[in-house]
Amino acid sequence: MDYSLTQLQLAIMDALWELGEATVIELHDRLRTERRVAQSTVATLLSRLREKGVVEHRTADRQYVYRATVTREQVRHSIVGEFAGLTERLFAGDVASLVSQLLRARDVDPDDLARAREIIAQREQELRDGRKAT
Repeated sequence: MDYSLTQLQLAIMDALWELGEATVIELHDRLRTERRVAQSTVATLLSRLREKGVVEHRTADRQYVYRATVTREQVRHSIVGEFAGLTERLFAGDVASLVSQLLRARDVDPDDLARAREIIAQREQELRDGRKAT
């Protein structure tokens, strides 16, 4: 499923994942510590997120109380899928060039590099095991 979300929609989803459920007012209070956003904007974005099927609401004390209907992992998977399509267009499927560009685009912690090496080694092993099985 495609969960194409804006940065502000992702911030709302992050808050819902952390809080479990929240009203527009609670989400507005949470978001305004990081950015200037009107309460009406939060309400509009929640309505759009509901249309996309990623949040739902119930009524309590004459207010809507929102909760996420998808997991963070589901949204990440969708966004990575979108990114993969963009990567295909920008790098013609050249994963090494993509990784090189990512590593040059920002400061990378040595621990992150070590984790990346572990992930690559694990994937290499999976590919080797898959070839042996066929």
